[in-house]
Amino acid sequence: MIIDIHGHYTTAPKALEDWRKRQIDNLATPVLGPKPSELKISDDELRDSIEQNQLRLMKQRGADLTIFSPRASFMAHHIGDYNTSATWAAICNELCYRVSQLFPDHFVGAAMLPQSPGVDPATCLREIEQCVKEYGFVGINLNPDPSGGHWTSPPLSDRHWYPVYEKMVELDIPAMIHVSTSCNCAFHTTGAHYLNADTTAFMQCLTSDLFRDFPTLKFVIPHGGGAVPYHWGRFRGLAQELKKPLLGEHLLNNIFFDTCVYHQPGIDLLTRVIPVENVLFASEMIGAVRGIDPETGHYYDDTKRYIDAANLSAEERHLIYEGNARRVYPRLDAALKAKGK
Repeated sequence: MIIDIHGHYTTAPKALEDWRKRQIDNLATPVLGPKPSELKISDDELRDSIEQNQLRLMKQRGADLTIFSPRASFMAHHIGDYNTSATWAAICNELCYRVSQLFPDHFVGAAMLPQSPGVDPATCLREIEQCVKEYGFVGINLNPDPSGGHWTSPPLSDRHWYPVYEKMVELDIPAMIHVSTSCNCAFHTTGAHYLNADTTAFMQCLTSDLFRDFPTLKFVIPHGGGAVPYHWGRFRGLAQELKKPLLGEHLLNNIFFDTCVYHQPGIDLLTRVIPVENVLFASEMIGAVRGIDPETGHYYDDTKRYIDAANLSAEERHLIYEGNARRVYPRLDAALKAKGK
């Protein structure tokens, strides 16, 4: 199988965006709504939004299954308060669940969390429980910066986050470390804030002993790990100066990287520097970079082409395309085995 671990519902029917706009417009007067029940999206609308977009491209490009979560830039945890985020997360997660029910062979969910700046992450546990136990989701997206580019939360190594980690370990699910829209004009959302966060998350783990407390905790750092693979020597040297173990022992039993890197040299570097066992196939298709590369004539986010062209053995490609995903997402593996796959 070819499993894409990084998909977002970027093509949801416009009614979702309209509902969210009303919610934001009425933040000061929530009594004016909208109520969740006012959002009306039919199964036919969901089918059309998927069949004409993600599923069409998956079939064209050869992907079989996508781990599917709400649109990252729409999470916008900095907007409103906890109740705002809790309502919005529940709505978005339910839509992804409905997609997974309509297309069970092609999509499985990962949950957006109802995070809010300054709010105890333990408030997210109910949504995690529902998404995993009732919706069959196989992972979560954890935003290390709910403030939207101002970084007011403690680092990921802080006990502030431990309630979420304890629940992750209990349920045996990984977290993709994924920020949302930047409201800081210094950081472009997809070109800077996302990649800054990927690098920052890795460094927060490097400087800590988080995985001594949680030896089975798993993080997926998306977008190829931000600056990490390119500056692997810097991170190795910093770990050495901090008297940390070698990075393979210190972090790579717990941290994994995806292949949302949109050119061949980037994928070649990623798969040369980072052990193949720590690389998972992903495209973030119909996401941040949607255009066609004039140098190749192919879509930037058609990442399967880069893996196929990389200097990898058949066994290494199998790990990237399927084997690693089944190991990092045990609930996905169990669901596939239940279907005889």
